[in-house]
Amino acid sequence: MSYDFDMLVDRRPSNSTKWHRYAPDVLPMWIADMDFRVPEPVLAALRRAIEHGIFGYEEASLSLRETVAMRMQRLYNWHVTPEMVIAVPGLESGFNAAAWAVCAPEEGLLIQTPVYYPFLKVPRNVGLVGQPARLQQINHGHTLHYEVDWEAFESAINLQEARTRMFLLCHPHNPTGQVYSQSDLTRMAEICASEDIIICADEIHSELLLGETRHTPMATLSPEVAARTITLIAPSKTFNVAGLFCGFAIISNESLRRRYQAAVERLTLHVNSLGLIAAEAALSGACDEWLQNLRAYLTANRDFLVNYVREHLPGIRTTVPEATYLAWLDCSALLENGKIKGSPHKFFLEKARVALNEGADFGPGGEGFVRLNFGCPRATLTEALERMSAALSELA
Repeated sequence: MSYDFDMLVDRRPSNSTKWHRYAPDVLPMWIADMDFRVPEPVLAALRRAIEHGIFGYEEASLSLRETVAMRMQRLYNWHVTPEMVIAVPGLESGFNAAAWAVCAPEEGLLIQTPVYYPFLKVPRNVGLVGQPARLQQINHGHTLHYEVDWEAFESAINLQEARTRMFLLCHPHNPTGQVYSQSDLTRMAEICASEDIIICADEIHSELLLGETRHTPMATLSPEVAARTITLIAPSKTFNVAGLFCGFAIISNESLRRRYQAAVERLTLHVNSLGLIAAEAALSGACDEWLQNLRAYLTANRDFLVNYVREHLPGIRTTVPEATYLAWLDCSALLENGKIKGSPHKFFLEKARVALNEGADFGPGGEGFVRLNFGCPRATLTEALERMSAALSELA
């Protein structure tokens, strides 16, 4: 079957946050949802539910939880039972629930920055001390990548005299697109075990792998690591159903699972019934051919973007993401030489009419950056980059 990811879908008539936050002449390349129609098996499942005509209360069925478990087995040879799977409205709800389940007020939450900005809100939401461990930026001419700064990682533990209770891991990492190696994951897990720290692994982008990248779930390292890990997954990014609000926590440790379930109930985190239906269709395997084609298209978009930055966006470096559809653009040289004053986000919004994410929102290490969503038809990506190039050319 062929899939047309080049098709332009007009989203302005919908209530899309992405397409309505800014003025009509602004090209939105910011919030992390894609401009592609979802796979047909998901649409078919939703049509059947709508045609039934009754939308009462629903819970995650045994069939759905079995589907999640079977997908983990198929993808990672990870033995998950349906009992280990808890449905949540989304991963932001999921990791906040984890913090409520695991941490006491004024304890510490370890986070690697720059990172997906809702991570930075968890300490305030739950009454914790944020303990940022800044990733190390490595530059390579027009590109960059990140590595774990192990000294910073260990120094952040028990920072400000707050006992670190949970490590909130973003894997694959947003916004850097990094997929951690098994050796890095093992070292993180060993440090957390030595300090009795629970790991909450946000693995929402784990199926949006680019090129030949492979993903290793933190919990698959060993039974001992699994026993102290809460894994969060969702079909929302992979299959572009974020607005249906459905994700899953996978927790093998029965005691930890009970605490997590209690937090979910206390926070009244009910999942949208249509989200449950879409999730089962998406994760069933019926959409895997669509996903394979999507990955190839996103990989080509990534490569196009990296080449375009090198050739046409002087003064900017980009990551070469191994996963996600998010590029992390370093504009700090433009700030240092005075070509841009203030925020690069504001510059490209005003001068190029392109809306990107403000890098400073991602915490320490994000200043001078913008995040660009390339989960869109190539024509849209090309137009955005050309607008950005034109805006920069006027600075010369």
